[in-house]
Amino acid sequence: MKIISYNVNGIRAAFTKNFVGWLQQADPDIVCIQESKAGNDQIDIEALEKVGYKSYWHCAQKKGYSGVGIASKQEPIHVEYGCGIEHYDSEGRIMRADFEDFSVISVYVPSASNIERLDFKMEFCYDFLAYIKNLKKTIPNLIICGDFNICHKPIDIHNPEGLKNASGFLPIEREWMSKFIEECEMTDSFRYFNDQPHYYTWWSYRQNSRERNKGWRLDYHFVSKTLEPKLSRSVILKEVFHSDHCPILLELTP
Repeated sequence: MKIISYNVNGIRAAFTKNFVGWLQQADPDIVCIQESKAGNDQIDIEALEKVGYKSYWHCAQKKGYSGVGIASKQEPIHVEYGCGIEHYDSEGRIMRADFEDFSVISVYVPSASNIERLDFKMEFCYDFLAYIKNLKKTIPNLIICGDFNICHKPIDIHNPEGLKNASGFLPIEREWMSKFIEECEMTDSFRYFNDQPHYYTWWSYRQNSRERNKGWRLDYHFVSKTLEPKLSRSVILKEVFHSDHCPILLELTP
């Protein structure tokens, strides 16, 4: 089974860059989208259906902002829109698709450009941790796909010393991620296979950052420890260009 997570930085813009053709070629069973930046009526759902995907979208109330989606070849048993907390759900940040033996979550953690937004981000993070801990009581096998807007460790950012005070690499953010992994009993699937530096999923559009690989690893596939025996591959698809992020791919055995 192949699962892709991708912050597309605008699904409509991605469609103009042959997103559907790329998706057909990549051929994942499930794709989780973040930052769709579109209402349901603005997304070409028919184009996705033509290449075999039933898609579901949780959009922000604010136009052109945030939003997550899940597209799947197999129809889920149930789709849950949001987490039940209105000020997050109004921003379209969390959705879940339940299948027979596991559930997939697409999450878009807030970024923080100022102290007020950092407070909101950390509130979201700790509420999300509590949500996942509670969810695992009834759904132990979770695959959490998304843009967390946090680099966990120095290996995950191109200039850890110079960026130590930058949002996305702050001690409180990194501490939360360690706590999330431990308390929710999750595995960072990419680091399960790869302990090497210089692997990133987001690059600024400025200063030729992508060409120079001056990036941040902000996108993750976290899987429940119970699913570790099924992990077969987790890679970053850095050669794919629809966004300032690139997609990440997870493969599991049946």
